[in-house]
Amino acid sequence: MNINWDWSNTWLIGIVVNTVLILVAFALPKKLLTVMGYLNAWLLGVIVWGCLSWQGYVVVLFYFFVGSSITRVGMKRKEAEGIAENRGGIRGPENVWGSALIGTICCLGYLFLPSFWQPLMVLGYVASFATKLSDTCASEIGKAYGKRTFLITTFQPVARGTEGAVSLEGTMAGIVASVAIALVGYSLNLIDSMGIIISIVAAFVATNFESVLGATLQNDFDWLTNEVVNIINTLIGATFAIFCGYLFLLS
Repeated sequence: MNINWDWSNTWLIGIVVNTVLILVAFALPKKLLTVMGYLNAWLLGVIVWGCLSWQGYVVVLFYFFVGSSITRVGMKRKEAEGIAENRGGIRGPENVWGSALIGTICCLGYLFLPSFWQPLMVLGYVASFATKLSDTCASEIGKAYGKRTFLITTFQPVARGTEGAVSLEGTMAGIVASVAIALVGYSLNLIDSMGIIISIVAAFVATNFESVLGATLQNDFDWLTNEVVNIINTLIGATFAIFCGYLFLLS
């Protein structure tokens, strides 16, 4: 992908668009983020627009709105069982960067790395959000509608919401989510048809690794918060995609 932009207006447009959207979000009665969450989302949005123009921005918006909506699915049931997201699903700055830090690094990589690496950085960007949306949908749909949940390491039945638990319903929702965001990236000319496949596979691999991490190590280390695990998860998805894309370019 080659993004045609110039320094004189792309970053300015990004600042204006994000400022307007944040002001609108502050004015709306229903909040999706905390105040600091919105301010950090503004910074994220400016960086994404400045590096990958409006095409990259659409990807992160798609993730944000779908992910926020999915979090609210079955909220009453999840709250009753004590497995709902904190703050009723309203996200803070830690959630913003837990989800988007790796994607942001890929954006900056596109801006500063040599041209050979640029399509790989864009692929990593799309794959990182495909991974995070897959993880979000798998977790939230599994907690809301999973009929049978199993610990991924032993396949022993466990309660919904258990760290490392997987369900058929959640797994299928995660795959659908990764397909959706990969198709968004393809429709915006960010990735090609091989990039769709790579992004979907990367998301599946990373999401399942995240479940293994949750089942084995997360409860043993205080620093392994959900946000840190999300960063690791998206790092694996982006790295896997970049590696596969690199091999494909060399073949």
